[in-house]
Amino acid sequence: MARMSSNLSIDWLEQLKLTSDRQTPYLRIHGVNVFVRDLERSMAFYVDQLGFTLAYDARLPSGDRWVAVALPDGPTVLTLIARRLDSDEYKYVGRQRLVAFATDDVMAKFEEWRNRGVPFDQPPQSESWGGMYLRFEDPDGNSFALVSHDSVTEAIEAQRREAAEKMEAERRMGQELEIAKQVQARLFPQTLPALETLEYAGVCRQARQVGGDYYDFLDFGNGRLGLVIGDISGKGIAAALLMAHLQASLRSRSATAFEQPEHFLQSVNQMFCESTAESSYATLFFSEYNDKTRSLRYANCGHLPALLLRADGTLERLESTGTVIGLFKQWSCSIVERPLDKGDTLVLYTDGVTESFNDADEEFGEERLVAALRKHQGQTAQILLESILAELIKFASGEQHDDITMIVARGR
Repeated sequence: MARMSSNLSIDWLEQLKLTSDRQTPYLRIHGVNVFVRDLERSMAFYVDQLGFTLAYDARLPSGDRWVAVALPDGPTVLTLIARRLDSDEYKYVGRQRLVAFATDDVMAKFEEWRNRGVPFDQPPQSESWGGMYLRFEDPDGNSFALVSHDSVTEAIEAQRREAAEKMEAERRMGQELEIAKQVQARLFPQTLPALETLEYAGVCRQARQVGGDYYDFLDFGNGRLGLVIGDISGKGIAAALLMAHLQASLRSRSATAFEQPEHFLQSVNQMFCESTAESSYATLFFSEYNDKTRSLRYANCGHLPALLLRADGTLERLESTGTVIGLFKQWSCSIVERPLDKGDTLVLYTDGVTESFNDADEEFGEERLVAALRKHQGQTAQILLESILAELIKFASGEQHDDITMIVARGR
């Protein structure tokens, strides 16, 4: 017979389901005392033959052993009490009258227990009140009954249907989320347009199946490349849908980005405002690199400052040049231009990078990000990206709480 290594059976405790909407004090039968002669023999009967769960097996301060078994489908326990032959309580052995167990199928339970060696004087009997009834005894003569009633059967079937429907809904939700994850993965750049003077790489490591972080590489033609990163307000499916909407807005209007970048971003903001809820918004860092002139034009729309580490070790922070996308219909931003020479490194990132924290609740922060950037500055863009991500994951070794998205670009 199986034995526990601890005093409490976790399997049994997990069946204690409390509803949070009750206004009255919680109440249910916790246990029934059953006096027995031999604990080991009784435990073998209730656990091995009846299929009950061992809920307690503890030694009390008095030295007495406290053993309880629980019904397999409910939290009520039978406390098995063994007393010495000369004790006053020994006279209660075999006098338990009458504990009734309810089931939705007396005949099936009867066959199961009989096959396990439980002795029965007679098979289940149909009763005038519309149910079935069966009596049996434990090895000490304590009496028990097994009963079924139409109302009990109906209630159990209703619970089973509810549980099955819940499991099916969860299965469908998981399947739909997996499909959404695959669809969103295809929204991220699948190819990288080749440039002569710039190498670049990007990554999005999502905290959930889908998320609201966004990065993109937009091919404007003639050696011009858009480097874009954004962070949608909210999380989960809602943020993922807004992320897809923002990407569609940017790509559908990208033809005007080179000649009129400010007007381009204004039209993206207008579309976002008109087709999303008032509280929805996105931070966005939009930049356009010219392969011929080695110049970078950018607009920082409420996003975290990009980091531009020059070949000589000088660090520039590309601060905000406008507010977030999607909150205000009257919106504008400034376009700033910077050179991006050989050996210069640009890093765009979302707050999931700097706000990742370790077990001591310390954030990775911009300072550690800059240190990692300086440490690996001489590597290629892809290896540099992977090296920073590895340091971040090592630092925040626990559960990931937010999407981690980065773009690294390096002049060559």
